[in-house]
Amino acid sequence: MKKMLIASTSTLYEGTYLDYLQKELQEFFTGVDEIIFIPYARPGGISHDAYTEIAQQAFKHIGKSIIGLHRFEDPQKALKGAKGVFTGGGNTFLLVSQLYKFNVLSRLRQRIFEGMPYFGTSAGSNITGVTMQTTNDMPIIYPPSFKTLGAIPFNINPHYLDPVSGLKHMGETRETRIKEFHTYNSIPVVGLREGSWLDVKGDQITLKGALSARVFKQAEQAYELATGSLVEL
Repeated sequence: MKKMLIASTSTLYEGTYLDYLQKELQEFFTGVDEIIFIPYARPGGISHDAYTEIAQQAFKHIGKSIIGLHRFEDPQKALKGAKGVFTGGGNTFLLVSQLYKFNVLSRLRQRIFEGMPYFGTSAGSNITGVTMQTTNDMPIIYPPSFKTLGAIPFNINPHYLDPVSGLKHMGETRETRIKEFHTYNSIPVVGLREGSWLDVKGDQITLKGALSARVFKQAEQAYELATGSLVEL
């Protein structure tokens, strides 16, 4: 049975890395001592080791050990034996490119469907959907495919922002861009606002956190999904 925690962001305004999810993560990773961290999403400026250390500092508060996937000579074998996985945020194009490069996307999908706990934030949440096409990131690198894990039957738009009332101009809104996506694609999209996450247990998906989510379907009016509700798309 799938067990996933799909969060919009790792850090809330004026908060620290993963602090708002500490209690949730402690329960989510019950029985898991060591978690494999996938640091591939972070572009230049911070090393995989440094990014992994940031994750380790957050997880040490709940008694969990973190080891970066980049540290394994055989990443496929590492994922095969993993007790839990966390994929951090960054650039989704880079993340997907690296997952294909190291040939681990299918292995990760397999482990998720076997019931291995999977936690993702931002780019790490984007890849849980059918495709990565509703990311907010710039295409700094071209992945072999936009197809991702397909662990949930819709796409994610993390860091979803609402139009600012009364503002004369703020460019194209997230809603506008998602509607453009639906001009050519029928995959539903869930816009996750900051501080919100999806709790996946098997085929049951529940929205959690302080804020509602925005749901988009092709040729239909977008609507709000209240926190605590089941996501049924």
